Amino acid sequence: MITETSQYMTFKLGNELFAIAVAQVREVLEVSQITRVPTAPRYMRGVVNVRGQATPVVDLRLKFGLSEVPDTVHTRIIVMELEIDGEATVLGGVADSVHEVIEIEPANINPPPRIAMRWRTDFIQGMGKRGDDFIIILDVNAVFSSEEAALAGEATAQAGELLPA
Repeated sequence: MITETSQYMTFKLGNELFAIAVAQVREVLEVSQITRVPTAPRYMRGVVNVRGQATPVVDLRLKFGLSEVPDTVHTRIIVMELEIDGEATVLGGVADSVHEVIEIEPANINPPPRIAMRWRTDFIQGMGKRGDDFIIILDVNAVFSSEEAALAGEATAQAGELLPA
């Protein structure tokens, strides 16, 4: 339950507007060279070099069960800092586009509906409302499991050898 006004960064996947807490966003990057990691699952696009660090990148569309689309000039990598099993993990998420930072009052956030929801409700902190638009507020820590954190760690280790210095 969200009890205080917070800032969120909004982004789109398909026609849906999502938001994540600004506190978890390190930076937003244009899509650059993503080094593929051979044994990674399909939604794991690979790794990118972020300030000298090999950072795993997940395609959020594939992670949420949407169809794969080619990158466009609007496609961005959201570099996030997550806490998975008590450990800080840096991960990039590919979004169709990134929009703005907004404040949402708790009064404008409802719990996710229990039924008829396209998205897994355990990934959703709440449904924000802004004007006539609904914004799906993600719990990014819940989106990525400890198993995926381990995969990301393996991908980073493998890619450290693949990335140019």
